[in-house]
Amino acid sequence: MARHGKRRRGGQDAEHDENERWLVSYADMVTLLMALFIVLFAIANVNTSKFEELKQSLTSAFDGPVKEGGGSVLDGGASDGAVQGTILDQRGGDGRTAAQVEAEDLQRLKERVDAYARERGLADKLSARIERRGLVITILTDELLFDSGSAVLRPEGRPLVRAVGGILRAERKHQVVVEGHTDTVPISGRYPSNWELSTARAASIVRVLIDADVGPRRLLATGRAYYDPVASNATERGRMRNRRVQIVLPRQSASPISAEAEPPFAVPAPALGPAVPQTAPEEPE
Repeated sequence: MARHGKRRRGGQDAEHDENERWLVSYADMVTLLMALFIVLFAIANVNTSKFEELKQSLTSAFDGPVKEGGGSVLDGGASDGAVQGTILDQRGGDGRTAAQVEAEDLQRLKERVDAYARERGLADKLSARIERRGLVITILTDELLFDSGSAVLRPEGRPLVRAVGGILRAERKHQVVVEGHTDTVPISGRYPSNWELSTARAASIVRVLIDADVGPRRLLATGRAYYDPVASNATERGRMRNRRVQIVLPRQSASPISAEAEPPFAVPAPALGPAVPQTAPEEPE
């Protein structure tokens, strides 16, 4: 009997334990909820003094110091006085901007080139313009620099190029880009096309400028063939204007709106068919 009683009590205890296992999960859930409410309570109680310190530091970081007469960005942007103050900070000691100083320097060089052209009676062959890209000195090649189809500099053209080099020698700030230009008439002989002819002519001018003590590191020779015309290639007068060498001093700062610009001209395709002989003499320079 005793044994049967013990066996009955043991079975009741096991059944009781199985029925109460849910209490473990319930206790875990209650513990997690309590921890969650503690965290929420801590977040709800903000430290007012620390919050004010954070607010002030963020305000000073994003707003920054405000100049007299201006306002913060949140107030609608800087005032005219603040903008003018920024522009004045970029000016030199005499109140001129870098672009104004450069424009005056280029203007002085232009005037020297124009004066030389007038003194030598070359105003129809030598000219200077201030364009958006910088100072552009143009020399027409016909009967002055090169024979037709040749890149060998004529003797009468050498003093002119050396004189231009003397003007550029004193100005050491700008790069000197020498551009060769031709018309659309095909060529034959020493050079396969106007590309090679225009590049060779630019290189010939560069060599003379080096002889005139213009720094070689400043110089750049480039050929443009007939792709940058200044006049129509439909007439002989227009083709004569397009056969030229240009010496360019590119701007280093933004160009003023009043700068001159060459009018654009459409570039027609070169005529097909047999090439017009424009052979170059083979004598050395």
